[in-house]
Amino acid sequence: MWTKIKRFYNTPFFRMEYSFFDFLKLIGALGIFLYGMKIMSEGLQKAAGDKLRNILSAMTTNRFTGVFTGVLITALIQSSSATTVMVVSFVNAGLLSLAQSISVIMGANVGTTVTAWIISLFGFKVEISLFALPLVGLALPFIFSSKSKSKSFGEFIIGFALLFMGLDFLKMSVPDLQSNPQILAFLQEYTNMGFASILLFLLVGTILTVIVQSSSATVAITLVMCSQGWISFEIAVAMVLGENIGTTVTANLAALSANVSARRAALAHLMFNVFGVIWVLCLFYPFIKLIASVVTNIGPGDPNSIYGFLNGLDSETISLISGKETLTDPQLIALRERLVTEQTSVSYGLSLFHTTFNISNVCIMVWFTNLYVKICTKLIKSKKTDEEFQLKFISSSMLSTSEFAVLEAKREVVVYAERTHRMLQMVSDLYYLDLKNEKDFITIYSRIEKYENICDRMEVEIGNYLNKVSEGRLSSGSKEVIRDIMRAVTEIESVGDSLYNLAKTIKRRNEAKSVFTEEMNMHVDMMFDFINKSLLRMIEVLKIQNPVEDDGLETYNLEKEINLLRNQLRMRNIEDVNLQKYDYQDGVYYMDFISECEKLNDYVVNVIEAWCRRGFKTK
Repeated sequence: MWTKIKRFYNTPFFRMEYSFFDFLKLIGALGIFLYGMKIMSEGLQKAAGDKLRNILSAMTTNRFTGVFTGVLITALIQSSSATTVMVVSFVNAGLLSLAQSISVIMGANVGTTVTAWIISLFGFKVEISLFALPLVGLALPFIFSSKSKSKSFGEFIIGFALLFMGLDFLKMSVPDLQSNPQILAFLQEYTNMGFASILLFLLVGTILTVIVQSSSATVAITLVMCSQGWISFEIAVAMVLGENIGTTVTANLAALSANVSARRAALAHLMFNVFGVIWVLCLFYPFIKLIASVVTNIGPGDPNSIYGFLNGLDSETISLISGKETLTDPQLIALRERLVTEQTSVSYGLSLFHTTFNISNVCIMVWFTNLYVKICTKLIKSKKTDEEFQLKFISSSMLSTSEFAVLEAKREVVVYAERTHRMLQMVSDLYYLDLKNEKDFITIYSRIEKYENICDRMEVEIGNYLNKVSEGRLSSGSKEVIRDIMRAVTEIESVGDSLYNLAKTIKRRNEAKSVFTEEMNMHVDMMFDFINKSLLRMIEVLKIQNPVEDDGLETYNLEKEINLLRNQLRMRNIEDVNLQKYDYQDGVYYMDFISECEKLNDYVVNVIEAWCRRGFKTK
């Protein structure tokens, strides 16, 4: 036993030089990859968010078109890792739902088999990383553009380029297994343990793909190992199964810095491949026999025979027929021709297995897309700090009947209002945060910014939906209702803008190191209380099926109280500044805050006014 362990550690794998500097390059490559993912996601969200979301929604209207989209994209760029990373970034930017992303990822697994066939037939693979620097050059004019949309588009292109540069650097920064597959020759000692060898080499394939960061590269390594007779065709197939699991690591790495939906999409990718491997393992030997019989009857020969063929020859003969030297011995020439045929059959066999497995897996798993969504949602739960943009009740890609569409829009408006109320709680937390706690301040402020962006996008989505609905056959009454809803949506967006303005006022106050007195904080508390009551009442009214004029009375009374308090505090502020109770600048921030609160409630009144059709005016 000790002799075997000693021989194991004396293999080329453990003698391979890999310095700490090489390790730092690996970490740096990973950093470029993750940063590219972040920049790409942010650029998408800012530049082409709404348009791109509509295109992707149209391409992924159901699970089958989603699968086709994944196949097409992966076949074009020849990298399932790149496709899944892009899908994760789309989910992170709110451009795809979790269910849509899962179907695209399923298609990506089929699309990547095209690369395996190219490797088998031509031994050539397009390196998309070669286009990284030209992409950066293309992005430069956009980056320095004065238009914010153009600048955001430039950021997206640079993020895309960095993402592929990172993937390429990852491949170059790991131990060079692809160019030196002989370091894995020692593994042939573990090929005669029955089904245990299948499981062992499945693990080896997974680890290799994690290291190399490319399933196509590890398929090439597997082809070399099998064609050299180190492992049998069955063992090679087991490695290919492991490579399908290992390739999911790239998407999961991309999701580390992403939001909860992106992490769920990456987990779904892992689950899809793992479940696929499990059912194939249950039918492993019949599946292998089917593939071998197809290649034998239609292709060049039996892929299982190369292992016995090469192991029946001595090392000198193998060296001669494997080399490029011209042979004169007819027997050796015949052996070389047979070797080429055997290697071709292995190549076709592995490619056919890879394709058949992934297509079969998609055909089975595509029916369980909703189940995957439920499992991933349960395993990766949203925190209170998480907020994803996704309309809950309406879809821009599918219109319902007119009456039902109006009902869906009303329900979506309630969700919209509830988001703004959560935004108020964040503003309150920001206000009372200790000035020294900069980390928490940045976190909360960033969330408020995100919510404000969500409010803007929800207004556009709901508005576009209602415009499409209004183009249909509607009664004059229904058209009037749609106008009321659209007005309410516009006013709720203004509420979100006001809350963001409050956050910006707090930020300016903190940057100026301005401190409010206890009396000022007490008055701010009163304003917060009024605004909170007003927003809660707004949500209650929005939930009423058929609101009447009296439903708006409470909001109107609150508006009068807020206006009265605002006027009193405005006069009091002038007196306190004259009495030098606090600096003039402190008074400016203070009154900016109070005035914005009063303005915010005006928008709430407008929402109620539109919803109840009362028509009263704010004072």
